[in-house]
Amino acid sequence: MSDKTNIVLGAGMTGLAAGMVSGLPVYESATVPGGICSSYYLRPNTTAPLYDAPEDGEGYRFEIGGGHWIFGGDPTILHFIESIVSVKSYRRKSAVYFSKEDLYVPYPIQNHLAYLGKDIAKKAIDEIIHSPKRIPITMEEWLEISFGKTLMKKFFAPFHELYTAGLWTEIAPQDAYKSPVDLSLAVKGVLKKKPPKVGYNVTYLYPREGLNILSQRIAKRCEIYYNKTVERISIRKKEVEFSDDSVQGYKNLISTLPLNKVIEMSGIDIGMEPDAYTSVLVLNIGAKKGSKCPQEHWLYIPDSKSGFHRVGFYSNVDSSFLPKSSRSEKDRVSIYVEKAFRNGEKPTDKEIKKYSRSVIRELKNWKFIEEEETVHPTWIEVAYTWKKPDSIWKKVAMNELEKRGVYQIGRYGRWIFQGIAESIKDGFFAGGALKN
Repeated sequence: MSDKTNIVLGAGMTGLAAGMVSGLPVYESATVPGGICSSYYLRPNTTAPLYDAPEDGEGYRFEIGGGHWIFGGDPTILHFIESIVSVKSYRRKSAVYFSKEDLYVPYPIQNHLAYLGKDIAKKAIDEIIHSPKRIPITMEEWLEISFGKTLMKKFFAPFHELYTAGLWTEIAPQDAYKSPVDLSLAVKGVLKKKPPKVGYNVTYLYPREGLNILSQRIAKRCEIYYNKTVERISIRKKEVEFSDDSVQGYKNLISTLPLNKVIEMSGIDIGMEPDAYTSVLVLNIGAKKGSKCPQEHWLYIPDSKSGFHRVGFYSNVDSSFLPKSSRSEKDRVSIYVEKAFRNGEKPTDKEIKKYSRSVIRELKNWKFIEEEETVHPTWIEVAYTWKKPDSIWKKVAMNELEKRGVYQIGRYGRWIFQGIAESIKDGFFAGGALKN
């Protein structure tokens, strides 16, 4: 066992930032940095991922966890990002797609009610205006109070059933920033007046060469040990045990690993069940473009037969996600498809193959794609974190770890939703505070 020092677990964006600013060693289970915010490449008709762009440019670019874009963030963090990679700025193009009607409604749906027809628009706006004044306990109650029964039945109920893997009836209200309620904007949408774009990602940035370049360049400023999967954290001995049978002692531990997993690996009994989470199976697909392939960056889907809730189009954001030979003609498309699962209930390889075939059939039926050239699944064990009504699990869990010198940071470490810029800021703060 090596000498004890402060250490960092996880080389995602948060862990990389902590390792860079502190000089502390970073331990990562994968063979490359970036976590779920990392790009990779697949040549057409191949299945072996490449972590560097092919020299001839003939590869689709995908991301491990689907589309991840840099939105919001402290100006100083954005300055840091732009100092190490060249970025482009984009203005969001997103919509709700009702596949049975072949109907696109710009996001957020409550600000574009005229697209749903006069009857639905009239009922919906009346319900929004006369929403009951009670405090919701669950996400289901919050959605109905905010948007009314008509929009619930049309979109919010079926979509959230898919998006949360059925948890929306059990978890506390959250995600208000993703679908903000503004009566004046809703009225504009009924009157067919174009409302301004709203939400947390109206504009966003993306590195010209891919997210992997951002993570690789930060990683070069860090001391990283790869293939280091944590098996156990001995709180009493202050040691981390890895799957390769190595052990690393620590004084203080900066952890970006999911809070529930760290509590489990450390063996701390906090006397309550952890809050819920959803896992996501991401299918990255490269294909010949279909005759009705949309122009949006991503679509929210409430009625897919295959059970996915979102389809994103990398190559609608930027043509650099396509093989070089297709970037001017744009006759191909690079896509990610997301399906949620409750609390890590991972499907078998056989089930994933069956699901993949179903997704391809559905996208072909919608004429989004013609022939697929590559289909590659990635599994995100903890993708979206949720809070149960009145739950104090997160607070207690983090307090118990902090008493023992374990500091949880980042999106999954702190069990919150935040983007890349905010995650880097988290890492800078923790790394600066706990550098040796």
